[in-house]
Amino acid sequence: MARAKILLVEDDVNLGFVVKDNLEMEGFAVTHYDDGEKGWEGFAAAPFDLCILDVMLPRKDGFELARAIRQRNEAVPILFLTAKAMKEDRIAGFKTGADDYLTKPFSIEELVLRIEVFLRRSGHGQAAGHLYPLGDLVFDYQNLLLRGKGGTLGITQREADLLRLFCTHCDQVLRREDILRRIWGEDDYFMGRSLDVFISRLRKYLREDPRIEIQNVHGVGFRLAVNR
Repeated sequence: MARAKILLVEDDVNLGFVVKDNLEMEGFAVTHYDDGEKGWEGFAAAPFDLCILDVMLPRKDGFELARAIRQRNEAVPILFLTAKAMKEDRIAGFKTGADDYLTKPFSIEELVLRIEVFLRRSGHGQAAGHLYPLGDLVFDYQNLLLRGKGGTLGITQREADLLRLFCTHCDQVLRREDILRRIWGEDDYFMGRSLDVFISRLRKYLREDPRIEIQNVHGVGFRLAVNR
């Protein structure tokens, strides 16, 4: 299933990296630019499902960029990131065609929720279905189900969160510490032992199709491999 494509225009390099990295871990395809002119050139060159724009941008500010985007595409959702919380700025943003505002500092969880609301409204399959094909299996994240030729298996929320992380990074190495921080919220010895238990469970669930394998990458982490 195609990943939702997000345009992120944020001139704070550190914040841009953090937002891009976290959204990609959620399964989105994110293209990041650090100024408004580059952001406009990127939008004009490729289709996007949603735009996240900082207000204070060099070369072309967020309001100008939003107006240009709206002239090209009246439907794509636009979400502003801003350090300002003044009523006038919010009104100006909405007049340019923005759909919502998120004031810095913000949590990634809130950002993801707002993104999924907009994608669901626009009918994007990823937000609506959360279905991930895995060989002969289909993983239904939203309903916590793993369907295969042998039947349907219900799994726990944490098992589903971990499996989704692997699915959105299929054939990529995931570091143990990154998995622990993303799924458990912290990286310590006891959480690490819990991760090993959950990996064993997922391997048991996936063994219906021998082409699917969660591989150990010694000293680093794990990789979900689907041999086609």
